[in-house]
Amino acid sequence: MNQEVLLNYARLAVRVGVNVQVGQPVVISCNTDHAYFARLCAKEAYQAGASYVYMLWNDEEITKTNLLNASLETVAEIPDYRVAQFDYFIDKKVCRLNIIGDTPGLLADVDPEKLLQQAINAGEKFKRYRDYSMGNHGQWTIVALPSPGWALKVFPDETEEVAVKKLGAAIMMAAKLDQGADPVLTWEKHNETLELRNQTLNKYNFKELHFTNQLGTDLVVGLADQHRWAGGSETTVGGVVFNPNIPTEETFTMPHKNRVSGKVVATKPLDYQGKLIRDFGFTFEDGKVVDFYAKENYQALKNLLSLDEGSSHLGEVALINHDSPIQNSGILFYNTLFDENASCHLALGNAYPMNVIGGTAKSEAELEKHGYNKSKAHVDFMFGSADLKIVGRTFDGEEVVIMEEGNFII
Repeated sequence: MNQEVLLNYARLAVRVGVNVQVGQPVVISCNTDHAYFARLCAKEAYQAGASYVYMLWNDEEITKTNLLNASLETVAEIPDYRVAQFDYFIDKKVCRLNIIGDTPGLLADVDPEKLLQQAINAGEKFKRYRDYSMGNHGQWTIVALPSPGWALKVFPDETEEVAVKKLGAAIMMAAKLDQGADPVLTWEKHNETLELRNQTLNKYNFKELHFTNQLGTDLVVGLADQHRWAGGSETTVGGVVFNPNIPTEETFTMPHKNRVSGKVVATKPLDYQGKLIRDFGFTFEDGKVVDFYAKENYQALKNLLSLDEGSSHLGEVALINHDSPIQNSGILFYNTLFDENASCHLALGNAYPMNVIGGTAKSEAELEKHGYNKSKAHVDFMFGSADLKIVGRTFDGEEVVIMEEGNFII
C-alpha cells in the first residue's frame, strides 16, 4: 500500500473510527509488524487534538513461543501491573484503537488448556475494561493490515509479496478506501445507509426471528425486551459518535438469553484463539447450546462453550445482505472482522448494553431482566447463505419476511 492510501487509512481510523476528542488520550494496540502504520495513526491522533498516545505493542511469534514453552500456571497468570494499567486507562477516559493482522491458525500446536485458562483469568481480571468498551463509555475501533502469514493463508498459491499486496487491496476495498473519495465523507454516507436499516427494523419491534436455509439452519431467536437495532456508527454515553469496526456492513441487536431454540450451521471457518474451527454447528434449547459439532478443532469450540455460563448463550444477532462488498469479493479472510461483514452472524457470549433502549445507563441486574447475557467471551460466527430466509414475528402475531435468498426485502 502506498503512502497516500496509508495516510487516508490512518485518518479514517482516527477521525471516524475512534473520533479522537481534543484533550483525550489514545491507546493504540498494534503488532510490531505494523509499527509504521501505528506511527501514522499516532501523528494523526495528535493532529486531531489527542493529549497523549499510549502504545501497546505485541508480537504474535513471541506470544506463540511463550505459550509453547511457559508452564500452564505462568501462562494463565495475569499480573496486577497489567490490570492496573487498564484501570488507569479507564480513569483517563481513553479511546482505543486496535490494529490487527494476526495469522489464522498460528496457535494450532498450543495446548488448548493453556488458552482456556488464560482466557478465563483474563476475562475476570479485565472485566472493568471490557465493560468500559462494550458499554460505550469510551470510543473504540478495530482496523486491520495484512501480515505475511495471514496473506498466505488467504492466498496460498501466491508468493508472499503478491499475497500481501492482494490482501492489502482487499482490506482497502472493504474499508471503502478504494473509491477515490474523502474517506470521512464516504463513511458518513455509509453510516446513514445503515441507520435507515436500523430504523426500519426498530419500527417493527419484533418478538423473534426465524432463520432457515437448506444447509440445515432452522433457528428461532427471541429478541431481548425493549431491544434496539444498531450498526454503523455508535455514540458513547458522553455523546461522542464513533465507528467500532472498520469495515462494517451489519445491523445487529440483542437476543434474549433464554429464548433461542433450534439448529444453526456455520458457513465460514472461525479463527478462535489462533485455532481454525471448521464445519461446525450448534443446537439450542431455551437459549443454551445443548449440542454441538466441529470437524476440525472440536476442543477449541468446547473450550469456548465452557468458558463460563454465558459463553453457551447468545449475545448478538446480526443481519447482512449476502449481496455485499466483502461477500462479492469471493475472498475468505479467515478473520472475523471481515468475514462477519460478509454474512449474517451470531455471537456467543456477552451482549452489548446499548442494544437495549437506555441500556448503557442500566446495571447488569437491570439488563438481565431484559434478557441480557453476561460472559467473558464475545465470539462471532457466520451462518448466512445465499438461500437464507428470515421471518420476523411481532408481538401481535404478524409475520414479516425480512430476508429472502440472503438479502433484505424490507
